[in-house]
Amino acid sequence: MREPLKIGVVIPKYGTVGGGEKFVYELTERIAQDPNFEVHVFANRWRAPDSQVFFHRIPIITFPRFVSMWSFAWFAARKIDRVGVDIIHTHERIFDADLFTMHGIPHRMWIETVRKKRMSLFDRVYDHIERRLVESDRCKYLLPVSTLTRDAFMSVYDGYGKTVEICYPGVELQAFQYGQRTDFRKAVREKYGFTASDKIVLFVSMNFEIKGLDYLMAGLAAAKRKPAGMSLKLLVVGKGNIRKFERMANDLKIAEDIKFAGIVEEGIEQIYRGCDLFAMLSRFDTFGLTVLEAMAASLPVLISRQVGAKDIVVQGRNGFVVDREDKEAVCSCLLTLADDTNLEAMGREAFQTASKHSWEQASHQVKQIYYSVKSFVSEKTPG
Repeated sequence: MREPLKIGVVIPKYGTVGGGEKFVYELTERIAQDPNFEVHVFANRWRAPDSQVFFHRIPIITFPRFVSMWSFAWFAARKIDRVGVDIIHTHERIFDADLFTMHGIPHRMWIETVRKKRMSLFDRVYDHIERRLVESDRCKYLLPVSTLTRDAFMSVYDGYGKTVEICYPGVELQAFQYGQRTDFRKAVREKYGFTASDKIVLFVSMNFEIKGLDYLMAGLAAAKRKPAGMSLKLLVVGKGNIRKFERMANDLKIAEDIKFAGIVEEGIEQIYRGCDLFAMLSRFDTFGLTVLEAMAASLPVLISRQVGAKDIVVQGRNGFVVDREDKEAVCSCLLTLADDTNLEAMGREAFQTASKHSWEQASHQVKQIYYSVKSFVSEKTPG
């Protein structure tokens, strides 16, 4: 039996809350179960019970702040050299790697275009590390998580002769399909004070501002003014400035139609199954794992054009992609989805879409890329 390929996976936080962190965790844990691979994770923090991964702690100097990412990259390089790996797969900006999974857009673009801020010293250091990684000779594969991410990077770096392959995240289909949906619908309605006839719009995010909760609330308020939208309610799950959005709900006269559930660390799948549709009108989101999770729970989705998951949305079949600032378009889509016939048909299509994006399929794709990298490295190695 041949020796397993020794893979070094680099990520500051492993197995913690967040879409990017979940992507890395689900993918890496599955690859580690394959005896053809020995997986080493280089991270500052991790949470991975019963993992088959080998962990190596990477220090981070947190003060002054501009040193933090440089220190992580520097300590990671030293530790990786000492451990010795065949392939470095990074999910964060470091000095050098064979593969770079791009969960975000170029940092300078994020700060100046999306956040509309000036580059701080921290941002300039971060940008420098990113450029050093992307332009390095060793980095042969760039793995964006969506066409939106790919196009953003290519507009800045123009490829530099790299192989660019989109690697969509996956979803645990079984977790979103177990049990009777009627039971979950009843439980969600009882817990959050909705009625059996309510159509519950689910919003899940750890950043209400970036994920466009304000745009969704404006569209919902417009829909509530029409007879067909009277049954629509909104359940907000996650972390954000709740008081701010409660005031906004009062101003929009929809305070009675919105419930804030806070962070749900366990049983989120049951909440998806207990709702009727999913909406996220992000200002920018390189993919949006929650969109795929909603589809796995047979929920049609309503997302903005700035969400990378638009790659898998077929307009009017499994969901809608809209201009987040077009309140009337958001309203119209919500009203369409409030119809029982549309909900059922589009929910079935949503699940069919999700079924093509399991974590098993995602891990198989990445493993094939690992073999390609190993073949390339072997060809270039003297002797």
